[in-house]
Amino acid sequence: MNNRYDAFLIKYAEIGIKGKNRHVFEEALVRQIKIALRPCEGRFSVIRTYGRIFVEAQSEYDFEEVTEALSHVFGIRGICPVAEYEIMPVGELCSTAAAFLQAEYPVDEGTGFGTGGAAGAADGSGTVCPDAKNGAHTFKVHTRRMNKQYPQDSLEVNALVGQAVLEACPNMSVDVHTPEIMLSIEIREKIYIYSQMIPGPGGLPVGVGGKCMLLLSGGIDSPVAGYMVAKRGVRIDAVYFNAPPYTSERALQKVVDLAREISVYTGPIRLHNINFTEIQLYIYEKCPHDELTIIMRRYMMRIAERLAKENDCLGLVTGESIGQVASQTLAALAVTNEVCTLPVFRPLVGFDKEEIIQISRRIGTFETSILPYEDCCTIFVAKHPVTKPRAEVIRRHEQFLNEKIDEMVERAIETDEIIQI
Repeated sequence: MNNRYDAFLIKYAEIGIKGKNRHVFEEALVRQIKIALRPCEGRFSVIRTYGRIFVEAQSEYDFEEVTEALSHVFGIRGICPVAEYEIMPVGELCSTAAAFLQAEYPVDEGTGFGTGGAAGAADGSGTVCPDAKNGAHTFKVHTRRMNKQYPQDSLEVNALVGQAVLEACPNMSVDVHTPEIMLSIEIREKIYIYSQMIPGPGGLPVGVGGKCMLLLSGGIDSPVAGYMVAKRGVRIDAVYFNAPPYTSERALQKVVDLAREISVYTGPIRLHNINFTEIQLYIYEKCPHDELTIIMRRYMMRIAERLAKENDCLGLVTGESIGQVASQTLAALAVTNEVCTLPVFRPLVGFDKEEIIQISRRIGTFETSILPYEDCCTIFVAKHPVTKPRAEVIRRHEQFLNEKIDEMVERAIETDEIIQI
């Protein structure tokens, strides 16, 4: 347990430029913070004030657990662990601030220098700058006096606290341009002191951008696409096209695990598990094999759109990237889009594979994505798939399916198994 800090100051960036609608985004961020903290040990209150959100601890808590949970909440730019005090005279504030910094960077009696403590660098990285490894640190005091009843203004507090720190901390020196430590003081209805900012993921809080249906496979790309669109405030439902017995239960479990991994960021996900085997076999039997992937993809999009509309989604999301495979050329994407009336969002469309892999590693989905359990997209792959399909040709060949395909689509939708993640 770590009760050294009384609260966490939540900083956001993009929300701050939303003008008259900012309160909508702030309230959404408060909701997401509360959801993220539910599994954490301890009790917390989330308080929204002008330009700031505070998470106040009401009991003992685990510092690492709380900061880990908050670091996955879209909309948060930085998490600042703060010490909270009642309003006090400036002389007492000076000694309190100096003591806070001493606790953050305790002096090693053997060397006379600070040992580094827990405070982060002034650049907001949450780590001590390389030049500070010898224990000597530069600092700057930054005060925000929102409480105009406080006798001293911000500049006076900066000067007085800075002098007190210099007297109390022999390992500290002032650098107003590139300090290693930014000692921040906020004077509101209470006084908040902090010097660390743990980075958050940025973006917008989930829910402010509506809801979309993610076509989720067991690969690397689609979980990253879901993560990226959720970062823009979009809530995610997902659909997985299963093909038993050609795919195993492990393939389904892999997709469930991927949904669970991205739900740490996106919030709860309703995963629709659709049995696609009958449709896939019928297409394989009736249609030219070089067009299998395109035609299967078109039927996946049709079904996904049906589910999207039934669940109040405003668009579809896929992990497609231009030119990555034959079904993702511009011509193929255009033919795929033709069957959709909802917009199709492709947040990875301009990314190369290595860039996508880097994101998947960062968000924790890569190791699951590379497990060797194939999904239905990889079962019936043509040796020489068409790369420049023509819509009129594809439509003509889809007529070979007219006898049974509508009934099969209805049966596939009836197989929908909803897995709550």
